[in-house]
Amino acid sequence: MKSAIARLSAETAGVLGEGLRRAADYAQANELLEHLSGIEGFFAREPEMEQCLALLEPAVAVAEDSGRREYGDFQTPASLTNAICSRLVQEQLTPDVVIEPTFGQGTFLISALTHFPALKAVHGVEIHEPYCWQAKFAILELFVRNPALNRPRIFLHRSDVFKFDFRALTTQLNGQDTVLVLGNPPWITNAELGSLKSSNLPRKTNLKALRGLDAITGKGNFDIGEYIILMMLEAFSRRKGWLAMLAKNSVIRNVVYDLPRAMHRIGDARAQKIDAQDHFGASVDASLFTCRFLADTNARTCKVTSFDNPASVERVFGWIDGRFVSDAATYPKNRRYDGISPLVWRQGVKHDCSQIMELRLRDGKYMNGLGSELDLEPEPIYGLAKSSDLGSPVVAKPSRLVIITQHKIGEDTAHLAEDFPKLHRYLSENASLLLQRKSSIYRNNPPYSIFGIGDYSFKPYKVAISGLYKRSGFSLVPPFEGKPVMLDDTCYFVGFEHLPEAAIGWALLNSEPVQALLGSLVFLDAKRPYTKQILMRIALDRVASDTSFPVLVSLLHRLGQGLCLDVTERDWHAFLEVVKRGEATVSPPSLFASTALSPTG
Repeated sequence: MKSAIARLSAETAGVLGEGLRRAADYAQANELLEHLSGIEGFFAREPEMEQCLALLEPAVAVAEDSGRREYGDFQTPASLTNAICSRLVQEQLTPDVVIEPTFGQGTFLISALTHFPALKAVHGVEIHEPYCWQAKFAILELFVRNPALNRPRIFLHRSDVFKFDFRALTTQLNGQDTVLVLGNPPWITNAELGSLKSSNLPRKTNLKALRGLDAITGKGNFDIGEYIILMMLEAFSRRKGWLAMLAKNSVIRNVVYDLPRAMHRIGDARAQKIDAQDHFGASVDASLFTCRFLADTNARTCKVTSFDNPASVERVFGWIDGRFVSDAATYPKNRRYDGISPLVWRQGVKHDCSQIMELRLRDGKYMNGLGSELDLEPEPIYGLAKSSDLGSPVVAKPSRLVIITQHKIGEDTAHLAEDFPKLHRYLSENASLLLQRKSSIYRNNPPYSIFGIGDYSFKPYKVAISGLYKRSGFSLVPPFEGKPVMLDDTCYFVGFEHLPEAAIGWALLNSEPVQALLGSLVFLDAKRPYTKQILMRIALDRVASDTSFPVLVSLLHRLGQGLCLDVTERDWHAFLEVVKRGEATVSPPSLFASTALSPTG
């Protein structure tokens, strides 16, 4: 309350102080404040009114509230909230009721009260008490300074957004009133909140209905903002009205991805890009997500524009012909090659302890990430290609080495003591660091376990792509010093036994049809643009059937850059048989697929 009162103008502080001193009790004070501001139940109890009176005395020291990462706190500047509300007015939105699920310091509420003169009611929810007071006094200030301004009924609920009953609120509203759900929900994930030991968390549910490792290795993680937007759609999408909320682009993608399954009644979905660095000092891609409630048909796509030029549609993403795509305009031209990959894409090795498990060679000696020189048996040490190595078409020499303790997930590691005593001693001496690995996948598994390992890891030839980079090119990864090269867990690959078939797969994956398909499927602003789910949609058998042998030879010549890649027609026909027979069992995301197949990876 201190900080909120300190921001009041002298005029408003004087009006407030005089009124409170005349009030017989806090109930009468609430009547006065409701008359002045429209806020019902300004003070919840008598001590709050007494504290307010004491703070209105001069020379009260005020300590500003510190930043609150625990709440994913990006308070929206008034310049942006005013611009958003002005835009909504231009688009002829005339809400009767505004609802903001996390109103923070109240800038969106102030802008709404200023821009929507026909408002009948405002409902806001906020868990942080200092913000509740700041919002209350800011609204009071607004009406003291602008007594002619329309004054709707205002209900500011100090409550946890995850526990507040929005469904009950819908039943209290007039059925004919139009609703605008407005705001800027937190830009933080449930995993980040958990790591901060925050109590400001949704209830423990598997929101995305994930199974197995997906639920415990990252895909079970989700943005709090996404959860709140889905809550708002669930509560209000069957009423007349609109939603306008700021969110990360990844959140908007996930919301659109979920629409067919959730069957929310929305239409005219748009993502208007904003400069988050300019408005919030945040290096993240974000937009204003808007949609219309109670639409005749359920929206399955979303238009992308800039906030500064909303009439110019840059692209449309969403569900086309039962498939989730990043560019609806280019996708139909590439639809033929969107299917099921006949080859299974794998993710690289996961160990989560690079200081110990990754090595470099220096003057013929192994060096770990701690700078220690090591004497180890060479047999369990392999070349390791990381995302940064996949910038070139062919990985001639990997940048690192990696210790491989298992040949398949869950394999017993007890044999290391007898088979590789030097390595076992080294791992034992650094067991404390390996035990600090946070991922739950290591629990109840043999010591020194790794993941992303199997027979496929030891295929001598691989074709790989970085999951992290925007580059859509695929790299050929041959053996290094007579042993297969491993990929790290930021990479995806398919493995081959022989160079000719690897070279053919490499050429086809870099061909125009595949590159064009990826351009219509991949979201380059995603944290991990290329995922297994995306790569498993490449119908390489169809690409191969549409490619002639002379075209293949031309592709290899262009990619090989002088390498001797001797591929014969016999090799070509053998490859065609392999992809025709196929080994893939993973289906691509269909319209009614589980949201476990998340577009953001």
